[in-house]
Amino acid sequence: MGARRTLAVLLLTASLGLVGCGANDSASGDAKPAAHDGGKGAAGSGYAADESAEKPAEGAGREGTTKPSAPTAAHVIRTAELDVEVKDAVKALANARAVAERAGGRVEDETTERVDDTHVTSRVVLRVPQERYGPVLAELAGAGKLLSRKADAKDVTDQVVDVESRIATQRASVARVRELMERATNLSDVVTLEGQLSSRQAELESLLARQASLKDRTTLATITLTLTEAEAAVAQEDDDPGFLEALGGGWDALVATLRWITVVIGAVAPFAALLGLLYAVWRWLVRPRLRSKARPAVRGAEVTSPSGARD
Repeated sequence: MGARRTLAVLLLTASLGLVGCGANDSASGDAKPAAHDGGKGAAGSGYAADESAEKPAEGAGREGTTKPSAPTAAHVIRTAELDVEVKDAVKALANARAVAERAGGRVEDETTERVDDTHVTSRVVLRVPQERYGPVLAELAGAGKLLSRKADAKDVTDQVVDVESRIATQRASVARVRELMERATNLSDVVTLEGQLSSRQAELESLLARQASLKDRTTLATITLTLTEAEAAVAQEDDDPGFLEALGGGWDALVATLRWITVVIGAVAPFAALLGLLYAVWRWLVRPRLRSKARPAVRGAEVTSPSGARD
């Protein structure tokens, strides 16, 4: 019995040992592939990291340094005002037109007038490309005697960039509203979205118009040219007039005197006519009546007076 129990214990111990070894082998076998896969994943990650680290960034140079981004082009509005005195304003104006057209520009506004019948003045507004602004300005200033010159340059790069950014944002906003309109099924939502789309589309059109205006003013410079002819010099008369000049002067004085006399007569004639009428009334109507009344009174006074008084 004791031998059997001892043998049974030994067999049980051996069987338990065999089970434990199998469990360890299976565990170790499962762990090895996992470790192998994990190592492969780690290796893969490390390779990707190394590859990304070795690959230079976009825009980087061969030494691995980042290339500087291209600077934003400057947008400048250039304007100038010229006042030039010329011999012939019409001819100088035609030359200014030709200069602008040769430079690839155009004439935007033009005004010509004669002042006091002595000289002609012309004013023309020219639009020329920015790259030809300097040469054209110099050529126009040299067309005659330069009286005044004023030039101005205004940098509007920030405004151009801001408008472009707002246009991109507004276009994206319009596209989003249109997508929502396509998905909307409720009538009230459609009406609301249509109102939003209309307002945003109007703002987009306003931004596009502003962008076009900025592009026009930054692409073409504006030159306002004023051409003035010199006033004709008045011929100086001789200080010592001759006989004919004296005779002409006397005749002019006589004519002027007669003219003034007729003017005075014309002005006095109504008053003279009225005075003559009043005198005629007095002479022919009032005065005879006064005399007829005065005669009886005089006769009565003579009768009543004493004889001594008459002596």
